Amino acid sequence: MRANRSYVALGLIATGIGTWAATHASPSSEQLDAPAVAAGCARQFERAQRVDMESFRDYDAATFRAGHHPDATTVFASGAVRYGVDAVMEALRSHFENREAVWAWTERYRVVDGCKTAFILYETTYDIPSNGYHQRALTGVTYSYHRGKWLAVADTGTLLP
Repeated sequence: MRANRSYVALGLIATGIGTWAATHASPSSEQLDAPAVAAGCARQFERAQRVDMESFRDYDAATFRAGHHPDATTVFASGAVRYGVDAVMEALRSHFENREAVWAWTERYRVVDGCKTAFILYETTYDIPSNGYHQRALTGVTYSYHRGKWLAVADTGTLLP
């Protein structure tokens, strides 16, 4: 009899915990209002795009790679195109290895579509002081929200005079 009471007590405790969890669980994204979800994604995007730009500036190849989709595409201002993050990283290898270029950017335009896609247009400069190289370009970067994080999927540069 004592064993039966213990099982009944455990059952009531489990039922109580289950009921509490069901009524106090955090709401799913479907239950939240759309503006709150969009604001959260916009904040997460703000951090992701900043890490993307700063990791390139700071020669952090691992972080830069991690912020790109495996199928990312880059169209360089020269017109050269690289498909896939491996090819993009190979094309940028000298930047990360030589660690001498000075990368600067100013945001000109931004649009974020909830937790789906985002685009930023930057005015950029890329200088290598040791050989006098200077490039000024408009650089557009498209991001996609993939498996809970923002990843760069396309990067396109256009030379400016």
